[in-house]
Amino acid sequence: MLVRAFVSGLLLIPVPASVWAATPTVSQGEPVAVVELFTSEGCSSCPPADDFLRRIHLQHNSGELIFGLSEHVTYWNQLGWKDPFSQQAFTDRQEAYAERLSERGPYTPQMVVNGSAEFVGGNGPALQKALQADAKLLHGTLAITTHAVSGGRLSVSFHFKGPDARAYDILVVVADDSDRSSVARGENSGRTLEHVSVVRSMTRVATLSGDSDQTAEVPLALEAGKPTVARHLVLIAQQPHQGRIVAAVTVAL
Repeated sequence: MLVRAFVSGLLLIPVPASVWAATPTVSQGEPVAVVELFTSEGCSSCPPADDFLRRIHLQHNSGELIFGLSEHVTYWNQLGWKDPFSQQAFTDRQEAYAERLSERGPYTPQMVVNGSAEFVGGNGPALQKALQADAKLLHGTLAITTHAVSGGRLSVSFHFKGPDARAYDILVVVADDSDRSSVARGENSGRTLEHVSVVRSMTRVATLSGDSDQTAEVPLALEAGKPTVARHLVLIAQQPHQGRIVAAVTVAL
């Protein structure tokens, strides 16, 4: 039975838990909303936003499929707890967004929808407004034709068709399906925190326009001595200088 759920004013249509295995390797041109959550395990206000991202990730709303990406920033690391998932690259990405979208600068938790709208993470009405606005815009399409992992490298072949004649950056994102931490210090000391779609790498591999096919290869970092975690690959087409995201597609790794 399909059950609909309301989350802070958002009408969500759940996707089965097996969605990663069922997700097609070729995009059917469905509009996608990439929701980036800038978060930190050192921030006591972030766990509710982390939970919100879990609930909206891979849901349908306003005619768009939501892809959640959890990007852990570094500027809380000096305040008692070093977030094991934090990277300076995500701090830099958030700062670039803040220069264009946020009068208050970067903060946590912060959500950015398709590179075009920002708001406090977990704000359902703000997300609904952003999704409705984005659904009215033209989108491109991305399709993953093949992908393979060998010798610590990820190879992916894809097709991109832009919504117009402009060039777009293609980003290859590798994310853990889920992660968990037992926080020993800092504002969340004593808590076990759970995250979804935790970004481990984000690499710009091409800048394409029109109707294009390409193959890219990126390192796939594997942590020695740790069990293999379930991961997924996301391709994103974004206007240069972190502008609007016009297409995205995902497959399980």
